[in-house]
Amino acid sequence: MKIIHLCLSCFYIDNYRYQENELVREHVSAGHDVLVVASTETYVDNLSLGYVAAGEYMGSDGAKVIRLPYAGPFPFFIKKKLRVHPGVAEILQHFSPDVIVFHGLCGWELRTVARYKRDNPRVRLYVDSHEDANNSAVGKLSKVLHRYYYRPIIRRALPLIDKVLCISLETIDFCRRQYGIPQKDMEFFPLGGYIADDATYQANRSQTRGELQLEEGQTVFLQSGKFDSKKKLVESLTAFSATRSQSMRFLVVGRVHESIEQQVSKLSSADPRVQYLGWKTADELYRLLCAADVYVQPGSQSATMQMSLCARRPVVIADVPSHQPFVKGNGWKVSNQQQLTNAFTSIEKDPSMLEEMSQRSLEIASDLLDYRRMAKRLLV
Repeated sequence: MKIIHLCLSCFYIDNYRYQENELVREHVSAGHDVLVVASTETYVDNLSLGYVAAGEYMGSDGAKVIRLPYAGPFPFFIKKKLRVHPGVAEILQHFSPDVIVFHGLCGWELRTVARYKRDNPRVRLYVDSHEDANNSAVGKLSKVLHRYYYRPIIRRALPLIDKVLCISLETIDFCRRQYGIPQKDMEFFPLGGYIADDATYQANRSQTRGELQLEEGQTVFLQSGKFDSKKKLVESLTAFSATRSQSMRFLVVGRVHESIEQQVSKLSSADPRVQYLGWKTADELYRLLCAADVYVQPGSQSATMQMSLCARRPVVIADVPSHQPFVKGNGWKVSNQQQLTNAFTSIEKDPSMLEEMSQRSLEIASDLLDYRRMAKRLLV
């Protein structure tokens, strides 16, 4: 089949393991003819979001990538919000896809793909949505854009969309309230991950624990991300400090923002069980998750939570609606410091409970998060 992934309302980043990358990779691996059409927004030097030149190249996920500039007579900061791009209709006509996956509801080019679907009704058109009340229509300008620009575009395109795929329950609620999308037109389609077979998982776990000089009986917690106050790393380290077992370790993976750097340094230096590993690639992080015993995410949401379930990890995560499908006998949902501390001390008292929780995380991941299955879903 011919499949086009349009990443014009979101960024597309080579050498990463975001949803867009994984679905493209799975479609390429299955032998389909895949094209990615993306904006120029990406990570620059793996540090922060920025912009690259328009052009064509073979992407890291195995598909050709066409990066299109922003168009229009407006200043750049307006153009990147309107998300108008030249040549999309022509690319669709030339490629003649069987399946269109439009990543991100909010952008002008949703009109273009809807017109193409109208003229080619055999084509399957899926639009995914990552929008929710935490990340969209928050500021004054954003509220205006969502109400008076994005919403009319979405409403006009909706009759031609086969399904709006929402990454979380909060996204489903937001799309219903903000854009008026009926429940029947939406489907839960969470961020997923790679699920290794038993042999690969055990090899990752044994090798990485050996590299970190972790002993057989040690219980290892891991928290990752770009740490600001919203990630609650300080709170996690404070809760961990309430434990005393020398068989416990806490791995910090990522970058610490200067706003909390002093607090993190103070807590880490006071506890030799805490180890800072710095920034890691997605593949390195996955192997570290296989080596750990518990993934910790008490603050703002991150796709690493789904990755941790795919790596069979019990979790200690924030008690928010989007996490409801993912914590069922495999961890703790926490909403305050005392609950976070209680989770650590419970594990300290009985680390043997983690074995059964690990199996439960694998079951949840296999049911909800396997990108191989999710990629196939887009073909029907």
